[in-house]
Amino acid sequence: MPRDFTSMSSQLLRRLCLLARPPLSAPGIAPLILLPLLLLLPVPAAANCPCQDPALCQPIRRRPDFEVFVFHVGGKTWKFYDWSQITTVVLFDNYDSELMCYAHSKGARVVLKGDVPLKKIVDPTFRASWIAQQVNLSKKQYMDGINLDIEQEISRFSPEHDALTSLVKETADTFHREIQGSQVTFDFNWTPKYTGRRYNYVEIANTCDFVFVMSYDEHSLSWADCIAGSNAPYADTLAAYEDYIKMGINPKKLVMGVPWYGYDYTCLTLSKADVCTTAKVPYTKGPCVGANSHQVTYKTIMEQVNNSISGIQWNKDKQSPYYNYKDSAGRFHQVWYDNPQSISLKAAFTQTRGLRGIGMWNANCLDYSGEAVAKQQTEEMWKALKPKL
Repeated sequence: MPRDFTSMSSQLLRRLCLLARPPLSAPGIAPLILLPLLLLLPVPAAANCPCQDPALCQPIRRRPDFEVFVFHVGGKTWKFYDWSQITTVVLFDNYDSELMCYAHSKGARVVLKGDVPLKKIVDPTFRASWIAQQVNLSKKQYMDGINLDIEQEISRFSPEHDALTSLVKETADTFHREIQGSQVTFDFNWTPKYTGRRYNYVEIANTCDFVFVMSYDEHSLSWADCIAGSNAPYADTLAAYEDYIKMGINPKKLVMGVPWYGYDYTCLTLSKADVCTTAKVPYTKGPCVGANSHQVTYKTIMEQVNNSISGIQWNKDKQSPYYNYKDSAGRFHQVWYDNPQSISLKAAFTQTRGLRGIGMWNANCLDYSGEAVAKQQTEEMWKALKPKL
């Protein structure tokens, strides 16, 4: 953005905020005044469209029957994604006009990532200002909406609880009004039983276009028996969707998120039955928190598994693959992850249960080098997203 445009916009924003301050006797009026004014901030004309075909700067309006929701975290690997499936791309990195133009040429939406401190959104004036900024940014970059990724702790009876619900509704209403065909989504924890995030799940799901359920990081060492386990076990994953549906959420509002990564655990002991125990670390949040484990991408996993001491193993109870290896220091490791076999089972559930779609965190995790073996592995992961009954 040119420096003079940025300066002018920021100065105008400050003046509008001052003008919109209501008298003390009129709480709640400010957002009503402020939002329309903020949306009058200058945005680039269509002549600034970065695409060779100006029509590609128009928002995508189609509503696919099945969503394939993709998170992109940077770089140019997007050029090798399976665009025959993708319906939405969430930019978790810097804006890429080339990506936007290409996605639009394939009929796919490109949306912003939205995050904001919960303490601030209790103020209706702040909410109005923040929403207006996101809308104007979307217009400037020819984007198609926003994915609200607000993964913060919240209690049921806190002011933030109702403020978050209001933020989602106001964001959806404003985007839908200002950008025709735009999409507003929200990211849910893998289970509504997680006590750290007491969101108004039903109202949020009803208010936005749909929600992306982060069905991963399900195996917590916080209160476990310090044993390595599946990142997204089949039965637990499906049970969580049933919990959301029982709450009153329409299945067509739920997109299943699957992990394209796994966890590498350093074993204190590895039994003949492949039970990997991890070190116990004294900590108030649980006996295993701080145990030696870390995320690994599917690309890294595929590079490592053929040199492992076990090869690919399959746990029937968890419907998940894993393998064991020994590091240079002689320590045993166990890696749990998802592959086309485990993902296909979950993709089939999205069809039989009538979910809105499927997606992943994140699309950059695969090997897009083009080498024969890597190309086959990458194609198989993308194909696994297609429901097979």
